[in-house]
Amino acid sequence: MSLFRRALGRRTLPLNPGEPWSLGPNTYYGQSRPVNGKELPTPAEFQALTQQVYKRNGAIAALMFVRMHVFSEARFAFRDITDGQPGKLHGGPGLAPLERPWPGGTTSSLLKRAIQDADLAGNGFVARRDDGTLKRLRPDWVTIVTGSDDEPDLYGDAIDGELLGYIYSPRTPGSAEGTVLLPDQVAHFAPIPDPEFNFRGMSWLTPVIDEIAADTAAVHHKRQFFGSGATSKVVVSVGADLTPKQFQEFVDLMEAQNAGVLNAYKTMYLGAGADAKPMSMSMRDLDYKAVQAIGESRLAAAAGVPPVIVGFSEGLAGSSLNAGNYASARRRFADATMRPLWRDIAGALAAIIDVPDGSELWWNDRDVAFLREDLADIAEIQSKKSITVRNLTDAGYDAASVVAAVEADDFSLLRHSGLFSVQLQPPATAEQVDEQPDDDQAEEGQE
Repeated sequence: MSLFRRALGRRTLPLNPGEPWSLGPNTYYGQSRPVNGKELPTPAEFQALTQQVYKRNGAIAALMFVRMHVFSEARFAFRDITDGQPGKLHGGPGLAPLERPWPGGTTSSLLKRAIQDADLAGNGFVARRDDGTLKRLRPDWVTIVTGSDDEPDLYGDAIDGELLGYIYSPRTPGSAEGTVLLPDQVAHFAPIPDPEFNFRGMSWLTPVIDEIAADTAAVHHKRQFFGSGATSKVVVSVGADLTPKQFQEFVDLMEAQNAGVLNAYKTMYLGAGADAKPMSMSMRDLDYKAVQAIGESRLAAAAGVPPVIVGFSEGLAGSSLNAGNYASARRRFADATMRPLWRDIAGALAAIIDVPDGSELWWNDRDVAFLREDLADIAEIQSKKSITVRNLTDAGYDAASVVAAVEADDFSLLRHSGLFSVQLQPPATAEQVDEQPDDDQAEEGQE
């Protein structure tokens, strides 16, 4: 704790900005290297992605909505661990903070906030308060503090560098001055590690900033096209005898009478010597649909959401809509995107709840509507497992070891009973054979 306090007491040096990126008229700077053992947040970038991307770009919002809605359907449970092998799921009082994280909140509310913050900032932070409830910490207000005994004011890159804690600064974001929280008080959800930071995550939006800017520009182009009355740009030439003042008056009059949606499709009247020629570039010449579809597909790939799942145009064309392709896309989204995210959030939240000994915090996707079509596959797998259990039991293996081996997919757990085929009952001894009544005695007994 003294090391943590010592690290916090040092002044923060100026940050060297990273590579800038632009969105519309604004320019933003990426996260830079940590200073004095502090991996500082970037409030301006978080706000830019929230206000200029999430709230204004339909493609990004659609991708984040799909991720959020499916992710928030899962529930939490404890899973037994025996000899390193996972066992059955069960509940317990330790799950209470996750089921009611804050007044009026639910597990779904907690998961929605976590995935939203991770998508935008690469990091989701949840703190456990003294009363046992949870508090979502806005990621751009959290500073991660690292250090070491030898070099406490460097980047935490020393061989003994470690995570010291967090600073929550809602009043002065980015100042590294605020409430001090220790690692066991904060669940840090960072599904994509940032290679430039030891403990901070990276948003999946970061690698596709240029694609987002291009998609925004395409939408702006479409708006300008329809704002001009859905007509191509027109070049008007006039005679060379006009003075600059007369030319400007002519331009102002043309703009007033012909520019904008309200003047669309009106007849244009030109004076003597004026000539209007439309430029050839139009929405059709640009092949706008194909251009936008390619950009949407690249965004979907970065989000881990197949285009057919989110409903992008490229996913709704041709063979993408047949049942087999959609089922494959759904399974890919569930197996390669959602389940790793659930695993990461379970591991992060385990730091701030009471997990029973011999168990781990896990997720339960039984009630996730998106995965219900997998029930038929699960039933088929269970049927094949039951046949395997029957065959192994008939072959003389101990029933308990058969179940354990099939569930763990590890046949080294099998233990044979020493009995084979129909000889599953212990063989009779000579004395037991002598005690058996003969046929005549059996008939007399029946009479």
